[in-house]
Amino acid sequence: MSTTDESLPRRVWTRYRSIPIIYRIAVAFVIGTAVGAFVGERAAVLSPLGDLFLRLLEMLIVPLIVFTLLGGMRKLTPSRLGKVGGLTVALYAATTTIAAAIGLAVANLFDPGAGVEFTGGEAQEAEPPTVSEVVLGIVPENPLAAMVEGDILGTIFVVVVFGLALTMVRESTTEEPVADAIDGFFAFVDAGTRALFKIVWGVMEYGVIGVFALMAASIGTEGLGTIVQLGALVAVIAVGIAIHMTVTYLGVMTIGILGQSPLAFLRGAKDAMVTAFTIRSSSGTLPVTIADAEENLRIDESIYGFGLPLGATINMDGAAIRQAVTAVFAANMVGVSLGLGDQVLILATVILISIGTAGVPGAGLIMLTVILNAVGLPLEIVGFVAGVDPILGRIATTNNVTGDLAVASVVGKWTDAIDLSSGVWADAPAPSGDESVTADD
Repeated sequence: MSTTDESLPRRVWTRYRSIPIIYRIAVAFVIGTAVGAFVGERAAVLSPLGDLFLRLLEMLIVPLIVFTLLGGMRKLTPSRLGKVGGLTVALYAATTTIAAAIGLAVANLFDPGAGVEFTGGEAQEAEPPTVSEVVLGIVPENPLAAMVEGDILGTIFVVVVFGLALTMVRESTTEEPVADAIDGFFAFVDAGTRALFKIVWGVMEYGVIGVFALMAASIGTEGLGTIVQLGALVAVIAVGIAIHMTVTYLGVMTIGILGQSPLAFLRGAKDAMVTAFTIRSSSGTLPVTIADAEENLRIDESIYGFGLPLGATINMDGAAIRQAVTAVFAANMVGVSLGLGDQVLILATVILISIGTAGVPGAGLIMLTVILNAVGLPLEIVGFVAGVDPILGRIATTNNVTGDLAVASVVGKWTDAIDLSSGVWADAPAPSGDESVTADD
């Protein structure tokens, strides 16, 4: 056998890997749909391959929450939890809550997935929790049991409290061995997070096969009629994101608080928005987002240096809308009516889990797994919607980075750390009855 022949498989594999994973998953979605439609119920034999993909996603839920949350808490040291830190975190929490509420509102209004029966999985039988049960359920009786049993809200609560306590001890301790131990622990967390991201990418590589198998088995048993509902899902999520960006970012924050033209803000944020739409990663877009904040929006480094990296980790407004709508979509597909308690649980889970969602492509599928687990809906829905993940991820990430810049701008306004007389603001109409505040350089 010649050297050329021997290298052919390697060349094919390298060329295959050069294609972004999300596009390969999209192709697998299309091929799986075609195979399911052509083969029919015999495609159900592929189900184990799809089930393996779902199990791999479930395996990653708790480790990712623990490691990414602990890494995020390290940024929230007591010295930073002053005026700037408090305003930034409060605004992120507020916009995420609004986003999730908008997602549930548009989902209940348009009812995506209604009228289509999905038998790929069954919802777990359970009484809808009351609001008080949801609140009390956030605090676990046994922290370790919460992690072992997959109690997502309980795990988040424990990790946040423990992470903040560690940062407080690190700031106040005068004992070098204690400080070194905490630094070493956070270094371990950083290393563990990187290792988990490697595993995530490995799972997403297998996801090409998993999504193909899930779609083939699903369409083979359900028929092509269900696929039409994915268009409705994308449309409803797009409507929710458009409302949130227009009302919250451009209306309330830019016009109402900054007193500036929304077109000026969009001009200042456009590079980050286009980059986010292209690469589907809040973290990957961060260098461009920072450049827009400094050069275009003229936000002081003391604001964007803290707020934007934190926002790339915990500010997931687009994901909140996406997951809230998809949860209602999933419930409609399996014929489950979500009561008030269920929707409050979805709202709380979406808000809290967004903190532990990495700002990288594919993380939305893991987040969706968490949401569906929380309300007892079948995880097979994950595979069903994975094929439109490229579209949903792009619009959600664009929303996220826009929100990061909007929050940084408002915090800059409130702390006298934004120059509203230069950059993109210079050509915009002057705020009515308001003087521009110039940041100290």
